[in-house]
Amino acid sequence: MREARTYYRRVAAVSLSFVGILLGPGCSTSFEPERSSEHVPGLLADITRESGIRQPATPRTDGTFFLPEIMGAGVALFDQDGDGDLDILRLRHPDPGRPAEPAPDRLYRRMADGRYVEVGEAAGLADEGYGQGVAIGDVDNDGDLDVYLANYGTDQLYRNQADGTFRRETETAGIEDHRWSSSATFCDFDRDGWLDLYVAHYLHYEQRGDCTHGSGSRDYCAPELFDGVADSLYRNNGDGTFTDVSDESGIAGGPTASAKGLGVFCADLTEDGWPDFFVANDGERNQLWVNRRDGTFADEAVVRGLAVNREGAPEASMGIAPGDLDGDGRDELFLTHIAQETNTLYAARAGGLFADRTVEHGLGIDDLPHTGFGCGLFDLDHDGDRDLAWVNGRVYRGPIVEGADLGPFWNLYAERNELRINDGSGRFVAATEPTGGFREAVEVSRGLALGDLDDDGDLDIVVSENGGGLRIYRNDAAPAERHWLRVRALTGPRDATGARVTLVAGDRRWSAVVQNATSYQSAGDLRLHFGLGDVGRVERIEVLWPDGGRETFDGVGVDRSVTVVRGAGRSS
Repeated sequence: MREARTYYRRVAAVSLSFVGILLGPGCSTSFEPERSSEHVPGLLADITRESGIRQPATPRTDGTFFLPEIMGAGVALFDQDGDGDLDILRLRHPDPGRPAEPAPDRLYRRMADGRYVEVGEAAGLADEGYGQGVAIGDVDNDGDLDVYLANYGTDQLYRNQADGTFRRETETAGIEDHRWSSSATFCDFDRDGWLDLYVAHYLHYEQRGDCTHGSGSRDYCAPELFDGVADSLYRNNGDGTFTDVSDESGIAGGPTASAKGLGVFCADLTEDGWPDFFVANDGERNQLWVNRRDGTFADEAVVRGLAVNREGAPEASMGIAPGDLDGDGRDELFLTHIAQETNTLYAARAGGLFADRTVEHGLGIDDLPHTGFGCGLFDLDHDGDRDLAWVNGRVYRGPIVEGADLGPFWNLYAERNELRINDGSGRFVAATEPTGGFREAVEVSRGLALGDLDDDGDLDIVVSENGGGLRIYRNDAAPAERHWLRVRALTGPRDATGARVTLVAGDRRWSAVVQNATSYQSAGDLRLHFGLGDVGRVERIEVLWPDGGRETFDGVGVDRSVTVVRGAGRSS
């Protein structure tokens, strides 16, 4: 076991009894005088103000207990204009009480000096839907990134015009989704070389005024009062159009189809070389749609250990953070949950099986009072293992947390975010150093996206707040003597979504999957980031491509970015 850094403290293992299930699951304001942000030195520095991002005015408009208000909206990091750095797309909601009022999404372009400038009309992405989730991917194999927006209402597909602008092509692409879509992901499920589209739906919603919670005061309604909605699957035809195969694939059929999906992740979770879909459901069993390799899927979440927690209880699952914690080439899955439930970490085992190992990884007890949403497993400090961050914000009223400054209504829902450091053995402990604002800010946070914004080799964090604002946290945790490698995997001109990349150095291995949507309703950088500790050279790079082919690439030095291209390596 490697020694933890001296300023991290260990926490004792705690045996937990999982308590009763609370079934539970923002809204935008005008961008006016910016809210001050306290700059606390530490692991993650809040640089929102100096980045040029204006925050909404405070106090925020009071909520109206319209359920989509409290569910928030995501954020995406991607190279919108092809200049090599990461831009920011922020999905938005109308103001509370004005659901029909346009609230266009906002696009921020990163400039050479590190500041962000808002792009007029969001370069064509100023979608006026009730924003929820976002997926980023190259659907036409032309080498630039397209955007799918999952909305409360009508979803939209925007195709990149290769000049930094986007054009809406939902209808011409043959996509018709008018239900409450929460998240989406692009994934080549049939391995034909074209990215298909999975859309997770939440529930059939009609506002009602008789919901209370806890104190007996009026509150947002719990999701068990509404029926779930089956998800959608669209096959890419390779000619600019998609075909709805939800029914014939089995995704929309069967006894477990109509669930309340909030998060979705696509990867080969069963070790057969074909991508599967994992869906985090709110208050119901999670789904693992296993690819049968013939265009159909079967939900095997129960038999594979992903449907419920170790007590056999379904939970209010929100965000999904995949990550290989032990270097065995399999992704563990961390899921965020509502207060009175712990967040859950499912450890991957051989044969595509999983087991709830939350307690064994040092997690659980601290989660109980909080409601988690966006999340990420990543190497914060470049010591060679993955750390864990997630954002919190209630969906029901609760005691006001000291430091909340969102006005009398939203203060009842505001919470602090969480950061946990891997001690080197796979256990997560609290950092004793300040987190630089990430842990100190009291917000109603929802989306979380990871990406190297300043191109210095480590991963920064962008958080979407439920009031329409953003927080940008610069990573200052990694010492200069620790190394890293960033890998971009391409198949033809596009990013190889679904490829698993493995680095090998001596007896150590690191692996990760190229993914376009994760966390909660968000999308991070498609390039893969690896912290390497004191490793000074990677001996080889192994890639399992989305079509099932395997290649090995020569070793490289560290502290740099490399690109591996399908067909340029040695077949293995």
